[in-house]
Amino acid sequence: MPEGVGHGVGFQALMFMLLYCHDLGVKYLTVYAFSIDNFRRKPEEVQKLMDLMMEKIKLLKENESFVHQKQVTVHIAGNLELLDPSLRDAAKRLMEVTAGYSKVVVTFCVAYTSTDEIVHTVRESCEEKCNQIEDQAKDVKLNLMDVEIHMYMAIAPVPDILIRTAGENRLSNFLPWQNFSSQLGSTAVLRLEIGLWHLVWAVLDFQRNRIYFEKKKEADATSN
Repeated sequence: MPEGVGHGVGFQALMFMLLYCHDLGVKYLTVYAFSIDNFRRKPEEVQKLMDLMMEKIKLLKENESFVHQKQVTVHIAGNLELLDPSLRDAAKRLMEVTAGYSKVVVTFCVAYTSTDEIVHTVRESCEEKCNQIEDQAKDVKLNLMDVEIHMYMAIAPVPDILIRTAGENRLSNFLPWQNFSSQLGSTAVLRLEIGLWHLVWAVLDFQRNRIYFEKKKEADATSN
């Protein structure tokens, strides 16, 4: 069973996808909800999306909501400073009230692009390393761990599967750093139409390929 899935879905399908992941034992689900590039849309379109996001956050915060019943941790990753203060505060509060759960971790990538994440990460890493060095003239050396702890997505492991909807086969500036070894699955259905069988098929395909590569690795080790 894969530990994590990166997924592009609409808010309307999210509750069902969370339920499916919960029942299948998939602990980490990452949703590309809103790209920084989406801010280039018409102002009225952006505002409608922000209003919808606020509405869903309020629903998720309610005590009887699915995330509380199923003990789902909600993490919102991205450049939250680009959001309106009210939406940003609501997002932070949702993360706070679900931080103690551990059954499933769902990450919404909001105001996110991987290029912004990498720039943010390098800046934060360099600032932290410089603050630790007494001699500022000394060269700053970063290792992989120094960088990755500052990623927006540091809360989750790398995805085992990346599922693209609408027949797309490109990453669209979504987690290329994290998806270096992920299996790419593509389905022709639109994001609002994705359902249980699409997820099951992606999981079964992942398991089939994992067994193949594990056997091939064992065979190569034996031959050497």
